[in-house]
Amino acid sequence: MFAIQHPVLIEGQRVRLMPLDNSHLPELLAVGSKREIWQHMSLRGDDKEALMTHLKSAILKRGTGEIYPFTVIDKLSGKIIGSTFFHNIFPEHHKLEIGWTWYDPEYWGTGYNTECKLLLLTHCFEKLKTVRVQFQTNETNIRSRAAIQKIGAVYEGLMRKERLRPDGSHRNTMIFSIIDEEWPAVKAMLMEKLIA
Repeated sequence: MFAIQHPVLIEGQRVRLMPLDNSHLPELLAVGSKREIWQHMSLRGDDKEALMTHLKSAILKRGTGEIYPFTVIDKLSGKIIGSTFFHNIFPEHHKLEIGWTWYDPEYWGTGYNTECKLLLLTHCFEKLKTVRVQFQTNETNIRSRAAIQKIGAVYEGLMRKERLRPDGSHRNTMIFSIIDEEWPAVKAMLMEKLIA
């Protein structure tokens, strides 16, 4: 059975993943004020109060082992550019989910997400010894679907009317995963993408 030992600090060439901390909240709220980030998510993060509640709740849930939230930092500028979580953590089954990932739109399509996912997946499969890492996205979120598939995750299916969105509509959720047998090939592919 794996255990996430706090604090987890993971660094790559351009990305630093730090445990989410109250001192990060002002900068995250400023980044999160951009409405396009939240278009397909079940959180209205451009509502500062809603985003603050979400982030503070994640910090509290880290203490119970339910969630491990990270702040994503651009190492080159030192700027906070977003957040991502380990959640749906089931140590007894050696599995977890990477999600609630969001970035400043300035960083969309720049390779930062690829490096971030390589770092997180390496930690999962090589440090925590997970056998399964899962990803979810809204069926309508084409950009997120493409990003998940770009990192080598396999589509598993659709959960219909899986949750309510802030506007009252239902969200259909797509499920993807990477399992331990796939990890060496996925890692090699991600490393090649970062070199290219």
